[in-house]
Amino acid sequence: MSGHSKFANIKHKKEKNDAAKGKIFTRIGREIAVAVKEGGADPNNNSRLRDVIAKAKANNMPNDTIDRSIKKAAGDANAANYEAITYEGYGPSGTAIIVETLTDNKNRTVGNVRNAFTKGGGSVGTSGCVSFMFDKKGQIIIDKEECDRDVDDLMMLALDAGAEDFTDDEDCYEVLTAPDDFSAVREALEAEGIPMVSADVTMIPQTTVELTSEEDIKKMNRILDLLDEDDDVQEVYHNWDE
Repeated sequence: MSGHSKFANIKHKKEKNDAAKGKIFTRIGREIAVAVKEGGADPNNNSRLRDVIAKAKANNMPNDTIDRSIKKAAGDANAANYEAITYEGYGPSGTAIIVETLTDNKNRTVGNVRNAFTKGGGSVGTSGCVSFMFDKKGQIIIDKEECDRDVDDLMMLALDAGAEDFTDDEDCYEVLTAPDDFSAVREALEAEGIPMVSADVTMIPQTTVELTSEEDIKKMNRILDLLDEDDDVQEVYHNWDE
């Protein structure tokens, strides 16, 4: 996918999130709960929590909402225990789909995920059936319009912090990192005041599939819409070239 489509997809996703802030805040709240349970409530000593806080801010989650979520996760011994489960499967014309969930009820979640695939003419496969078609990377997208930093200076800043690759695309700069180096690179850019449209560890498809049939496009959108409506679903990755 081109940098333009990556940027456009992220902006489109953000616009959808703006229309349903409660849902995205619920999902980030679950990520905060998991991060606090794993590493404690102090972001200074919990890099995963720092990353989730950065994601929350990128999605315009208010600071007091973030603080309440952290305090709730730290102080509620009866809070739900969320389990991370990843599903893999196929959409129309063999498109590859990965669904990451955080759930307190596996039976509910697997039923909902299977239903989404089935209604869109797809199918859930076995673990590993499509993940080999993706690379797990830290990905940071910077809007050119919001960043006045010299491009060479920005590139050196990212590479010196440990980034693997820096791409100058039409509307944005893309910084890619190894998953283990993502936090350090993100924090280095944040310390320099670099505005980030998105910053997350993601799954990037090695190749993409173009859907030419209107019926296939309709089915693929059906799968993605149903997954998006499910509160247990945190992230969906696919190799459809939209």
